[in-house]
Amino acid sequence: MGQLERLFGTRKPVIAMLHFPGLPGRPWHDAAAGAGRPVDVLGRDLETLQAAGVDGVLFCNEADLPYQLRVGPEIPTAMAAAIGQLRRDVKVPFGVNVLWDAMASLALARATGAVFIREVLTGVYESDLGMIEPRIGEIAGYRRMIGADGVALFDNIAPEFASAIGNRSVADRARGAAFMGMDAVLISGPAAGVPFAMSDLRAAKEAVPETDVVANTGVRADRMAEIFAVADGAIVGTSLKVDGVTWNAVDPARAGAIMDAARSVRSVATG
Repeated sequence: MGQLERLFGTRKPVIAMLHFPGLPGRPWHDAAAGAGRPVDVLGRDLETLQAAGVDGVLFCNEADLPYQLRVGPEIPTAMAAAIGQLRRDVKVPFGVNVLWDAMASLALARATGAVFIREVLTGVYESDLGMIEPRIGEIAGYRRMIGADGVALFDNIAPEFASAIGNRSVADRARGAAFMGMDAVLISGPAAGVPFAMSDLRAAKEAVPETDVVANTGVRADRMAEIFAVADGAIVGTSLKVDGVTWNAVDPARAGAIMDAARSVRSVATG
């Protein structure tokens, strides 16, 4: 049994995104809407996603464009306050992602009871945000220091808006992440909602067959069979939204279609 199956109670889980609206201090923040807006937005989408039968959810400050490599305390604090108010309504395992600050994500996970974080955790990348240099040794030490050893590490080894420094292949980066103790390796496309290359997904899975490999962007219902022929799980965001627009509300029909497709693939795999 892989880590994903242990965390989510099913093979090939579908983890759905819960996107915060812009948070305090960020350009898209709507101060006039009041502190309760994130709870309203997230609560609406959470209800829709759980009704569709998703296997897990991932809280993320997706609307905090342009993203930061180190966030101020106002970001995880605001996220923790909203998640805390929704906690009793969350019926599935959940994770957190503070873009792109792994230490903040771990602190948020420890405070809220999240079972995993999604971050860039290994490697070095040049990106539209600047140099991404996470330093996994320091991250792992911080996880131990704050008592978050039970929080799984989902490592995005093909981060959006970025490219790896040096000439190490996806397979090499996957092997490195697995050796460093990452619980899952994520493969992404060039931006949120944009499909990844299936060749990258295959290369990662072939390189680390004993480590879970997750499709992280561009997952759609009509691609589920192709993706789940290789991937151990999927994180889905944009394709769940009304009109396929990242910033819109979750569309019940799209969420239902994704889960119908996932269940169909899983039933064939276990049949």
